[in-house]
Amino acid sequence: MASNNIKLLIKYARFFILILLFSGFSLLSPHFLTFPNQVNILAQAALLSMVSYGMTLAIVTGGIDLSMGSVLALSSCIAASFLKSGNIIDGILIGLIIGLLCGSINGLSITKIGLSPFIATYGMDWVARGLAYVYMGGTQIYGFSAVFRFLGSGQFLGVPALIYEMAIMTIVLVFITYKTIYGRNIYATGSNKTATRLSGVNTDKIIISIYSINGLLSAIVGLLYISRLNAAEAVIGTDFTLNSIAATLIGGTPFSGGEGGVAQTFIGAVIMTLLTNGMNILGISSYWQNAVVGFVILFSLFIEKTGKVFNRNRLEMVPKSK
Repeated sequence: MASNNIKLLIKYARFFILILLFSGFSLLSPHFLTFPNQVNILAQAALLSMVSYGMTLAIVTGGIDLSMGSVLALSSCIAASFLKSGNIIDGILIGLIIGLLCGSINGLSITKIGLSPFIATYGMDWVARGLAYVYMGGTQIYGFSAVFRFLGSGQFLGVPALIYEMAIMTIVLVFITYKTIYGRNIYATGSNKTATRLSGVNTDKIIISIYSINGLLSAIVGLLYISRLNAAEAVIGTDFTLNSIAATLIGGTPFSGGEGGVAQTFIGAVIMTLLTNGMNILGISSYWQNAVVGFVILFSLFIEKTGKVFNRNRLEMVPKSK
């Protein structure tokens, strides 16, 4: 009975952390529990969640994508020049194509050239950010149409459009990863790439598609981000890469691959956003905020490690049949 309780506690540790934080901030500040603030938390978590989903998919396959912030900047900056002139559809399509192209190059570099995901995406990070600086030339593009701005800052029935967009993306990705053969192949690739390839799955195609999706998600988030800001410049998105790694790890997706997923990452993103929001309301210094987030990341990794050790010990205690 005790072992089952420990297993349950480890499995749902992130939910317990979320409930604990929510309850604590609610008691410490009457402003935290207000409806506008709760909507604000979800709206802030929306962009982080969506870009973190791409990072999660990469990590599930045993890789990582360090270029997401820079691809976000490049695609949104080029799209912004078209959006500024009123070509909304052209701007959105061009932004998505650039993101898809950058992601595809990452995937091809990893599978066909043989670069490690870290090196391939780190190189793309420099290339995309450099091209964004060259394209913008130190300037800023701002003042988009009301139609485009609705995507990132509009509301429907009192709820920000970003929350609806995040919900749709979450549902679609959860369905794809958990309910389709393609999704099962993603996890199989991360668990044991060689065995998956020998079973007849084209793991190269899986990896290329994942990094292409990452580039597409980066472009989508970039478009929503400049829509929310009503401005685009080459420096945007610098924090998104590290924050998406943090949200993924806090959610419980390990670097070892083959485990975790989008649903867990959503919890991780909400925990990060809730932490920041609550500490801002309480007037806690930003320096302490960084330290607290770092502690939560380490604590999540500790939970993950503890869970694996606990499961391994349970298996070792099972008597072997003669």
